[in-house]
Amino acid sequence: MNVVESFRIALRALGANKVRSALTMLGVIIGVAAVILLVAIGSGVQDEITGSIEGLGSNLVFVFAGNFEDGGGPGGGITIRRQFTLEDADLVQRRLDDRHAVVPIVQGPATLRVGNRTMRTTIAAGNEFSDTVFTSEYESGRGYRRSEVVAASRVVVIGSSVRDRLFPNQDPLGRTLNVSGQRFTVIGHVVAQGGSLTGDQDNQIYMPVTTAQRLLGSTDISSIVVKADTADEVDAVKHQVESILRPGFGDEFTVLTQDQTLGLFQAILGTLTFMLAGIAGISLLVGGIGIMNIMLVSVSERTREIGIRKAVGARTHDIMSQFVIEAVSLSVVGGVVGIALGAAGAAVLQQWVPTEVTVWAVGLAFTFSAAVGIFFGVYPAYKASRLDPIEALRYE
Repeated sequence: MNVVESFRIALRALGANKVRSALTMLGVIIGVAAVILLVAIGSGVQDEITGSIEGLGSNLVFVFAGNFEDGGGPGGGITIRRQFTLEDADLVQRRLDDRHAVVPIVQGPATLRVGNRTMRTTIAAGNEFSDTVFTSEYESGRGYRRSEVVAASRVVVIGSSVRDRLFPNQDPLGRTLNVSGQRFTVIGHVVAQGGSLTGDQDNQIYMPVTTAQRLLGSTDISSIVVKADTADEVDAVKHQVESILRPGFGDEFTVLTQDQTLGLFQAILGTLTFMLAGIAGISLLVGGIGIMNIMLVSVSERTREIGIRKAVGARTHDIMSQFVIEAVSLSVVGGVVGIALGAAGAAVLQQWVPTEVTVWAVGLAFTFSAAVGIFFGVYPAYKASRLDPIEALRYE
């Protein structure tokens, strides 16, 4: 019996039990769809953060309080014994070449109000070099000047979401904005930027670092960002910053270049993506066990048929190939349906979280689903092929 005939018989057997075949494929469908969907979310988030870090600017060096190498990274449970202050940022600026720009960063929550409209937001404060260090594009207005930083002026630049929520169909420039109970003047608003490493940039407000410290009631700064004049000087600037801060902080700080920061997040998110894929792969394993179970039942139900076929000349290979083809057909069709559902789910979730359906994830899920059919179909097929024709004919 040739391969075409084996396929015809296998497909006819599956078609005779449509409901059972569909339920058997369900485990594979769910497993493949879960792999595609979870990997799409992991890859989408990874690309989003990568783009955000690259979009912050170029030739950047990030300085954080605390030793991330001991604690595993930002937010990794490290103990920060001393925070940076403006004096530390000023020291770095004075000791570095004037060609390099230094920005102290302060972040914190705030409540905004205009008339009867209110919203929660995040303050992202810096100095007069903020527009030089970070990639900023103003829809209208300007950033804050050095005189406003020195005087801790109550001026603010708003993101596009803040503008749309609090100043709908209005020009916000020169308008008054209440920030946590204090009156500020809007001097600019930036174009829509989307999410970033520090959250939704469109839902942020930007003000002088000194103003933010007064508003938040703290003299600390969250971090220091240095922009090297050229890409070739990034590593040199990193080592300079380390030598400047080490006398006062010892090893209780971390300096990362933009590439190192990018690599850190890519490593974390890459591991998370593979972990999610592994968890989803358990569903495929369960689906494979379901296929084996149904195929064993099928062998028992069709024992007499197998006996007749062997009695009229069917070889062991013919019987085995038929049942393997049935198992592989169930897993492959389930894999195709699962890929379609996973891709559709990723497209729907794109409205809320970044997703990206990758070719390697599709290939991995499809290959794994086909392998599941082969692996879990071999034993039932082998069992069927080894039946004694005389005993099979007697089976009731």
